[in-house]
Amino acid sequence: MNIMKKPMPEDGPDPIDRHVGTRIRGRRVGLRISQTKLGQSIGVTFQQIQKYESGTNRVGASNLFKIAKALNVDVSFFFDGLISQLGEERGSMPAYGLADSAAPTFDFNPMNSREAFELMHNYFRIPDPTVRKRLFQLIRVLSYGEPEAPVHVEESAEKVG
Repeated sequence: MNIMKKPMPEDGPDPIDRHVGTRIRGRRVGLRISQTKLGQSIGVTFQQIQKYESGTNRVGASNLFKIAKALNVDVSFFFDGLISQLGEERGSMPAYGLADSAAPTFDFNPMNSREAFELMHNYFRIPDPTVRKRLFQLIRVLSYGEPEAPVHVEESAEKVG
């Protein structure tokens, strides 16, 4: 049996498929779920999950819905930041829609990045709430880049050193 397969475009997977795949991978890694476990939960192989995450294979609507449920997010999560990413990659938003007016655009949300997923996951793995709070305060001070950042530090009887 010879099944004709649509060849991959020379420039690689569609940017939308890559974006969705990256979002799947970021959420999966943030939750520390293996490709095998995610695949089993939706009834596909880990190789298929790899192809979804790389954008090589498109995720069908039913599997995207199942993945969203398995990763405890709304389906829309996988499309967050897509409009701004497409605009950056192609110079301007392509005319996919048929509506009279363009849909509103949204800025890129850094909270959707793999780095943010891993940072949040590891932050909440810190068992000591005092250490978590101090780390939070340190990051806040560093992000403002100025010594007069609005930080409220509660005094503690113990010294950190």
